[in-house]
Amino acid sequence: MAQVTLKGTPVNTNGALPAVGSVAPDFSLVDGDLNNITLASYAGKKKILNIVPSLDTPVCATSTKVFNERIAGRNDAVALIISADLPFAQKRFCSDSKLSNVIPLAMMRSRNFAKDYGVLLTDGPLAGITTRAVVVLDEKNKVLYTQLVPDITQEPNYDAALKAIG
Repeated sequence: MAQVTLKGTPVNTNGALPAVGSVAPDFSLVDGDLNNITLASYAGKKKILNIVPSLDTPVCATSTKVFNERIAGRNDAVALIISADLPFAQKRFCSDSKLSNVIPLAMMRSRNFAKDYGVLLTDGPLAGITTRAVVVLDEKNKVLYTQLVPDITQEPNYDAALKAIG
């Protein structure tokens, strides 16, 4: 279990982020066309997992837009935006915001991703969805970098995440 804050109030997660150097747990998430997506869907690519509570919040929206801008033109890497939002809402957000360089993925069918990555909030007003975190993987899904953002209302360290993918 890890502890973060929500506007300064402590809240807990179910576990810890995958260790740097370990192989990331596989997952099954849902894309905008209701397809099940796994790590194998992005084989051979570096991956930034931008884990957010909901795209309906200002900080989640901002981090998605920043990663969209900063990953542009990278053929060797993808930015996956993972949230509890339904795929329809994620797709609408990306369309309305004119975001084409990030891939939104939903935990619509299961919370196993959140549990396996140690980001499931177990208490507080957001219990049942994820805290804010970033996990960067290499082409073989080895964990290169992680950040559990200390307060859910703060933005992640974009520079460190992007530096990790080279």
